[in-house]
Amino acid sequence: MKAVVQRVSQASVKIPSENYSAKIEKGLLILLGIKTGDTENDVNFVADKCCNLRIFEDENNKMNISVHEINGEVLIISQFTLYGETAKGNRPSFIEAAKPEEAIPLYNKFIGRMKINLGQEKIKCGIFGAIMDVSLINTGPVTVQVESKNN
Repeated sequence: MKAVVQRVSQASVKIPSENYSAKIEKGLLILLGIKTGDTENDVNFVADKCCNLRIFEDENNKMNISVHEINGEVLIISQFTLYGETAKGNRPSFIEAAKPEEAIPLYNKFIGRMKINLGQEKIKCGIFGAIMDVSLINTGPVTVQVESKNN
């Protein structure tokens, strides 16, 4: 499992075909890729790590505070393209990305774990498999990757 975590002052997702939108203020935008063979252990490791990443600045302008400590929000977007292999040719191969029947339950478990860690009202998400328009203001910019030990 792989998460690209961006520190944001705001982020949103719109899915016109579903008449759906979600928006957060200060917090994290998490792009989540699920790999074939990932397990609930991967979910818990990546979710817990994301909640505890100290990437927000303290009173000394040092990255030393987590999203939990700032009472921030999180927008979670599924993104199978994080497992796009580009070593050969110019068209990415997504063979390592989990198929929906494997990925959707893990995506939902990730959302559930984040809600347990931060509170249900703090977590927003996109819709798995939908074509989404994602907007963000990346503060810093700060972007880090979190990967489970399965990778």
